[in-house]
This record gives sequence, C-alpha cells and structure tokens, in this order.
Amino acid sequence: MSKQYETVIGLEVHVELATKTKIFCGCSTRFGGAPNTHTCPVCTGMPGSLPVLNKQVVEYALAVGLAANCRINQYCKFDRKNYFYPDNPQNYQISQLYLPVCRDGWVDIETESGLKKRVGIHEIHMEEDAGKLIHDEWEDCSLVDYNRSGVPLIEIVSEPDMRSAEEVIAYLEKLRLIIQYLGASDCKLQEGSMRADVNLSVREAGAPEFGTRTEMKNLNSFKAIARAIEGERRRQIELLEEGRQVIQETRRWDDNKESSKAMRSKEDAQDYRYFPDPDLVPVVISDEWIARVKARQPELRTEKIARYKEEYGLPEYDARLLTSSKHMADIFEETTRLSGRPKEASNWLMVEAMRLMKEQEMEPEDMEFSPSHLAALIRMVENNIINRTVAKTVFEEIFRHDADPEAYVEENGLKVVKDEGALRDTVKAVMAANPQSVEDYRNGREKAMGFLVGQTMKAMKGKADPSIVNQLVRELLAGGDV
Repeated sequence: MSKQYETVIGLEVHVELATKTKIFCGCSTRFGGAPNTHTCPVCTGMPGSLPVLNKQVVEYALAVGLAANCRINQYCKFDRKNYFYPDNPQNYQISQLYLPVCRDGWVDIETESGLKKRVGIHEIHMEEDAGKLIHDEWEDCSLVDYNRSGVPLIEIVSEPDMRSAEEVIAYLEKLRLIIQYLGASDCKLQEGSMRADVNLSVREAGAPEFGTRTEMKNLNSFKAIARAIEGERRRQIELLEEGRQVIQETRRWDDNKESSKAMRSKEDAQDYRYFPDPDLVPVVISDEWIARVKARQPELRTEKIARYKEEYGLPEYDARLLTSSKHMADIFEETTRLSGRPKEASNWLMVEAMRLMKEQEMEPEDMEFSPSHLAALIRMVENNIINRTVAKTVFEEIFRHDADPEAYVEENGLKVVKDEGALRDTVKAVMAANPQSVEDYRNGREKAMGFLVGQTMKAMKGKADPSIVNQLVRELLAGGDV
C-alpha cells in the first residue's frame, strides 16, 4: 500500500504600496519609465546618502495589519539585511527582522469547494524593494534598472497553515481584496506589485514533524502559483518515495516548462547578518495614530456583501460577484447612485460586462468606462428611448470606447420607432411575405405569431417598439386585413 502524504504550505507575499514616492527618498514609484530615471543617490546606494522614512508607508502597513487582525508593535525598528547582488545597490536591504510593525494576525478564507478555515499571519513587516535585472540574450549580458529600487513593500508572512493550491489561491484572493479595498496597492501580479513566494514541504499523513521545505520564486499569476505547488509537491514525493532527501533550497519556477530548478541553498536569518539600521530611528506608534487609521478604514468586502443584500435587495450571488473586485464595486455603486436602479446596474455588469471581459481577456480593474454613461443607458431603456436589443449594442460601445450613449444613439438613428403608420406598413409587408405563417396562426398555431413579430423586428433592425409591433400583428391577424 502506497504512503499518503500531506502538503504543508506557507507564503511570503510581497506587496508594493501605492505611495507616490519611495520608502526612503522622494523618487517616483510610477510603474514603467525609461530605465534608471526614477532614481537618486539614496535609492542607488550612493555613499553618504541618508534615508528618510515615508510616513504613508507606515500608515498603509497599519491599515493592512488592522484589517488582517494583527497585533500592532507600537515600537518597531528597521534592520539591515546584508546580501550581495547586482540589483541591490547598497549591498544591503532595509527591512524589519527583530521588531516588525505587525504580528500574530489571521484571515478567514473560503475555497471554491466550500472549505472554510482560518490562516494565521506570523508577521507583516516594511521593507524596500530591490532593482530589476534585465537579461539581454542577444548581447549575452545583464543590465540593471534601479527604478524599482526603494519602492516600498510590505511582506506578509503566513503561518504554514495551508494544505493545497486551492487554499493558497483563496488566501491570496482574500489578501488581494483586503489590500485593494484599503487602497494600499493595486496588487497587479503582472506588474509585480503583488508577488508570492511559496514555502512548501510534504510529510507522511499524520506525522507530527514538518518535512524539509523549499521556497518557490518567480510566480507572477495565480495559475502559475497553483501549477508550481502541484509540481513541487510531486517532485518532493517522488524524492521521498525513492528514499532520497529533499534539500532546503530556493527554486525558480519555469511556467512554460512547468518545472522548477534550484537557484541557491535556502538562507537562514543568520546568513544575512542582520543588525539594526544605524541611520533610521525607531518608529513609535501611538494609540491615537492607530485610532486615526482605524477610523479611516473603508468598508471591506464582507460588509459590502451584507449591505448590498440589505440596502439594494440583491441576491447573495450578485453581491459576491460585484464585490469580487473593488473597481467593479465602485462602478456598481456609482451607477446605482446615478440611476437609482441597483438590479439593472447589477445585471449589466454581471452579464454584458462579464461577457466582454471574458472575450477580451480583461480583468475588472481594466474597465475604463464611466458609470454615468451606464446610468444614462439604463435610463434610456427604462424610458423606452431604445429597446434592450439595441441597448446591448450601445453598451459594447460604452464598454470599449466609453461612448456617450445618448450621442451614440442619436448619431446612429437607434431610437425606438413608435410611428404606428410606418410599423403597420412593415407588419403588412412581413405578412404578405409569409402567407404560410398567417395561415398557421389562423389554424390555431400561436407560435406563428411570434415568428411574424420576430420578422417585423428584424425588418426594423431591432428599433421597433415591441409592444406596438405585438399589438399590430395581433390586430391585423384578427381582422384579416393583410
């Protein structure tokens, strides 16, 4: 009988904070820009330059810590983590080892299969990001861009409480939503503003001791993280089944090859020779400061779901879907405020917006249309200026180009046709072209009427008032006036 194994997973999640300037200098944190243009003597590690802490970094760290139920260290300090690498200009990174800003928190997660559990957070600490190496295969060299050097990070270190890729993704989704709702980061994995390193080990089911862990890096999407977990789990089990040892090391995941390779042996804290940073004073966080941050905390997803059900009368499913992205929730709330029609706003976002996002492989955060334009579209349908068929076409223009629906409808002649005379002539022409359907209806086949209505709408290019068309078709069929 083959052995049963349990996977044990903990995460180190790095989040770039949404400050306008870096953690210890006034350089821009904006993503992109020509290499080495968002730099100064401080963030490029020039001798004699001195760091000055950005207060907003502490505020964001406090906000995330409070939302993740952490204990705040009201006396915290920065330390130097010493290592030598080309993208690390000072040959050390300013981080927090001994007294991080937050400790002992937790978040509750729910997986897609319905499992609910609590994942512990060991600590949250503040630190600076390193630069970025760009490997030029054509010239066979590596170039370094220090634009990212000194961008403020928080690192959220979980307890080893997760047991599957599904739990990991649920945990990351929960963290991402908390942080996005707080406005502390956009958490775009593709731009590196949220990155996760996976610490994973396996052990025989029921064993009291953890196995030897490895750390997986280079994970820039949730799908890559799930694949990396499954791949590393298999690799470790195969080693144990063959009677070999798992080596504690850092591994780099190659998502194209769906395999990993060793980068370096895994360092322990003593390998970095941490010591308190002599250029930065301790951060003292008063009760009043914590109270101010608490008072500014926005409504998070759980509270939003409850309010949407209570205030707007939305079903649980709608409320969950709309709040699964802060940007989507913002569009919904503003559209509802302007239109006064929460269910209509919800339907447009959940059906048509979701369909178009899927077609264009977009994230909700990429939607750029104005809620005022969606609200105007809802009013136009409600006032029977356009019908729903036309409205779907107009919504695509709003979604793709943020078109003004009123101007677009006017320019393209899409208003509902209510001219009874014109509609009567069209219905007569349709009946004359379809005598068999007229005969079928008069022989008791009700469905024939639906066909004639459909053909009339088609002839009118969807712009006819359906209620008038129905009334005219019924009237003309009943009267024999064809």
